[in-house]
Amino acid sequence: MSRSLTITRISALAFCLAPPSCNLPPSQDALRLDIAQEDKALSSSAMQAVDETPERRLRVFVLAGQSNMVGSGIVKADSRKNDGKGTLEYLAKNAATKNKYAHLIDEEGEWKARDDVWISLFDRTGMLNVGYGAHKDAIGPELGFGSVVGNHYDDPVLLIKVAWGGKAIGKEFRSPSAGGEVGESYTAMIAEVKRVMNGLDKAFPKLKYDKTDLLGIGWHQGWNDRVNQAFNDAYEENLSCLIRDVRKELEMPELPFVIAETGMSGYEEKHPRAISLMKAQASVAKREEFQRNVAFVGTKDFWRSKNDSPSGQAYHWNNTAETFYLIGESMGQAMLQLVTKQEE
Repeated sequence: MSRSLTITRISALAFCLAPPSCNLPPSQDALRLDIAQEDKALSSSAMQAVDETPERRLRVFVLAGQSNMVGSGIVKADSRKNDGKGTLEYLAKNAATKNKYAHLIDEEGEWKARDDVWISLFDRTGMLNVGYGAHKDAIGPELGFGSVVGNHYDDPVLLIKVAWGGKAIGKEFRSPSAGGEVGESYTAMIAEVKRVMNGLDKAFPKLKYDKTDLLGIGWHQGWNDRVNQAFNDAYEENLSCLIRDVRKELEMPELPFVIAETGMSGYEEKHPRAISLMKAQASVAKREEFQRNVAFVGTKDFWRSKNDSPSGQAYHWNNTAETFYLIGESMGQAMLQLVTKQEE
């Protein structure tokens, strides 16, 4: 708009410079000429500034896994269930936690959608807000993750969430280089990422950007491999294969990858398969080939007992919104460290 106004102003002044039309005294003619020349210089500077405006890069992250990536952290407090403890509403109102979660609420006390972070969860798309978990009264790691990366970038952010409950990396998420039959969830995950990336303008018509940058993948999965001994034993190798294969499919050989630990039950967990699975997840990030581009995020600290949660459903983190938010927050912080390391 400023460029158009400037050009219009110059045209009007130039018209008045024509002697037959204006017939102004010489002193006023000179004044008009000075103004016109100054305006022309300002217009040239403004147009040059427009040309030098940085590209708006859409920063894209994929969040993949099984049911705990889908997310079942309850939003609305129910006084009949431990006085609402562990819900997002309780966290936003409780004196001990409300400051941390204040940014999620607008001036009217409603959940606030971010206008700088967008999300795709299959047929559900929009600006990041609560309700992108297993249902509209639930959150997963996306809310914490999106808050971290959204605050970091001046450019817009898009989260592509691709997750289904009850899927093992030993079967449904099995990737090509792991051998055997390629899993249907692995194939669907790759297809969904490409579908969203190729249809951004249709899915997000209000999203303004010049260029897209796929920056990383966040992974939270493991329960169905934990309950199967054969899958459990092969988890480290299978996840390593998945990382390599996803990078090959997307033609990004060093795409950052963050693994969130399957840390349900916290430090009290004693089951051998649970312990071995968590060790396998941590070991992937320690492999020499992944030193600069894979990170492991411990999650045991985020476990909350059923007495401080909406339920006692341990395999879904007792439906505690705080846990899901903190997992996402930690994944986002780890992701930014990997991305920054690659940019150095």
